[in-house]
Amino acid sequence: MNIENFLSSQEPDRQSLLKKIHATISKADKSTTPEIGTMMGKTMILYNQHGQMKYALASVNKYMSLHVLPMYMNKVVFEKYKVLLPAANFQKGCINFTSPEEMPLTIIEKLIKDCAPFDLKKIREDYLKAKKAKKAKSKAK
Repeated sequence: MNIENFLSSQEPDRQSLLKKIHATISKADKSTTPEIGTMMGKTMILYNQHGQMKYALASVNKYMSLHVLPMYMNKVVFEKYKVLLPAANFQKGCINFTSPEEMPLTIIEKLIKDCAPFDLKKIREDYLKAKKAKKAKSKAK
């Protein structure tokens, strides 16, 4: 299945919003490559950076979901958008919503632009280096 087929197969009242969010992510973060994939047993659009999911867009039974990994790695970004998207339902790893009113495209565009500079590969490498240094330091004691 390709992305167009995936989007066209969604509930008719969701298609327009999902297509607009997909276009917004694709335009605002050129570091990602969208593809259809599976996460948590659900088929969705995964927006990968260096082979790692950075965003995901899903449509399940009662709601749609936008996964934004950088937001959950940065408390400032998370808190900013929790205030800017008060009608959306913020979960542990995603934002759930049922309508365009809960997820205004102007806010989504700002969110993706704020998250676009995050390089997940570099963040992971820095984390692993710090962890290794901490381990070496504790062994030296």
